[in-house]
Amino acid sequence: LSLYDATCQVAQEIAEKIQERNRCQRNGESSAKVNVIIRSSLQNLREKIDQLKDLLLRAVSTHQITQLEGDRRQNLVDDLLTRQKQLQASYKNEGTEPDVIRSSLMTGGVKRGVTNPWLLEEPEETRGLGFDDLRQQQRRIIEEQDAGLDALSSIISRQKQMGQEIGNELDEQNEIIDDLTNLVENTDDKLRNQTRHVKMVDKKSTSCG
Repeated sequence: LSLYDATCQVAQEIAEKIQERNRCQRNGESSAKVNVIIRSSLQNLREKIDQLKDLLLRAVSTHQITQLEGDRRQNLVDDLLTRQKQLQASYKNEGTEPDVIRSSLMTGGVKRGVTNPWLLEEPEETRGLGFDDLRQQQRRIIEEQDAGLDALSSIISRQKQMGQEIGNELDEQNEIIDDLTNLVENTDDKLRNQTRHVKMVDKKSTSCG
């Protein structure tokens, strides 16, 4: 609802800027700067309306609001879409506003023969589905997501177990390496002692000789 209010405010500001642009053109003044602002604001308005459509569809499909309230808000979004098209048309008219557009710029638009733009832009997978069908589809999507999360959890558990086994194996290998290092050091000490003993015996033997 706060996003809807902000979107209405943007539409109001665009209408005022278009009137300002038209006054500049009638007075022979430059309107380039105002046109840049209008183009940017029109893009912002379109993005906000798209956000409203997405939020409304999510709210209805997840039962955050009732179907009756969803229909009421859908009508509000339709009015915004109509007004956005009228503002776009008025902007392209470069100062020559048709009466129907001029009279509707500041009043929220007209509804004469307007189709539902949201339904025209509805995704293919949900087009033509009723409320119960949407609810079943939502439940099926949630079940698929749960199954995917379970599979991912199983994979992560296996990877954790493998990591623990690798860690244990590394600890054992480190212990073996430590034992080999100690054995090599002991053997080296014995060799040095034996070498000194042999040299001593050889020296004594030479002296006796």
